[in-house]
Amino acid sequence: MSEARTTGAHRARANGAGPTGPGADGATGVAGICSDLLRIDTTNDGTPGGSGERQAAEYVAGLLSEAGVEPTVFESAPRRTSVVARIPGDSPDALLIHGHLDVVPADPAEWRTHPFSGEIADGCVNGRGAVDMKGSLSMTLALVREWARRGARPKRDIVLAFLADEEATGEYGAGYAVTRHRDLFEGCTEAISESGGFSVTGPHGGRVYPVAVGERGTAWMKVTAHGVAGHGSKPPVDNPVAELCRALARLADHRWPVRLTPAVATLISDLGKALGTSIDLDRLDEEAERLGRAGTLFKGVIRNSANPTMLEAGYKVNVIPGTAEAHVDGRFLPGFREEFLETVDRLLGPKVTREFVSFGDGVASPTEGLFDELCGALLAEDPKGRPVPYVMTGGTDAKSFATIGIRGYGFAPLMLDPGLDYFGMFHGVDERVPVAGLEFGVRVLDRLLTSPAA
Repeated sequence: MSEARTTGAHRARANGAGPTGPGADGATGVAGICSDLLRIDTTNDGTPGGSGERQAAEYVAGLLSEAGVEPTVFESAPRRTSVVARIPGDSPDALLIHGHLDVVPADPAEWRTHPFSGEIADGCVNGRGAVDMKGSLSMTLALVREWARRGARPKRDIVLAFLADEEATGEYGAGYAVTRHRDLFEGCTEAISESGGFSVTGPHGGRVYPVAVGERGTAWMKVTAHGVAGHGSKPPVDNPVAELCRALARLADHRWPVRLTPAVATLISDLGKALGTSIDLDRLDEEAERLGRAGTLFKGVIRNSANPTMLEAGYKVNVIPGTAEAHVDGRFLPGFREEFLETVDRLLGPKVTREFVSFGDGVASPTEGLFDELCGALLAEDPKGRPVPYVMTGGTDAKSFATIGIRGYGFAPLMLDPGLDYFGMFHGVDERVPVAGLEFGVRVLDRLLTSPAA
């Protein structure tokens, strides 16, 4: 692996690393910064060199330098680039704000506007990563630049991390940062990042803000069936393709039992109070459907899951191969890792083996302390909103930071139009984020991170 560290006045934009065109010259507001970032194609296809994170990292480092914040830029491999910076505050007890520069692939043919256009239209910034998660990065950058303009200082040290490779295994991003650059996170005990703090409107009104206090564990697995190779026209002796298909069907058809963790139980209770309704714990699937988008907050975190996602076998139609392989996206609730793995092994059967492609335990943080501060910042900007604890169905870089003792919360605040399907835009088509929502988020973060007189 190669590495390059850069400190001091890192003038990436002056060197031509940042984008050009409308919005580039005036990228001081949150929408302009978001548009600039979206025009940089940082697609992460899962291969070691498959991302343009370096250009985005240099753009970020340039904005930080212009705001008087000294960035550290490092690479885990060629062009797999991350940026970390520290802003001194009134207390050395540091808060980490982290996010990822990479995005999942997008097919332009499926989009109304090009996924890397960064177009601002109809009150939204459009492009792959607007939701996940360049919009959130833009809020942080816009706030730092605003602090520089008004001479504000945060109430505690702030460590900013703009990371590569979250959309794959994190090996080239957060995983590398916590092992090779742990010193940059000295004093950090808590962190905020993506997938929380956005508004969700109930079926009969009532606006809730899920603040993530945990996430399910991740078990990405390669499963392999071994058999006897032979001619496709002969009766099979032991066909691994058939064996694997049967195993995957058992896995896909399995009805995982409901496992109500304390955090999810609290979410359901608080959600019912916020929406003015009772939620039947014995009928959670039906209740999730009844509550619409609000029900989505708990629908995916009341049980474990294992979804086959990739399949590969054979090389010619008239040859039975000796092996067949598939990949499975497994997720398990905090505290239910062993039950999950035992169930997967039973469903796969004795003829199919598994190995981890990526594994990370579920993480959980307390619903007090910083959690209360996050809720308070939201309520200060939206007194009619109701913050609730939330457990994410997927995973984030919080898992890597948990390995060095940093408790993570999902908090990228946005006030959204009730008609906007925010959940549906994660890795979906026509991803976009409202400009007004981004501006709301900047105000919330400012309240959270600075003293009232700042």
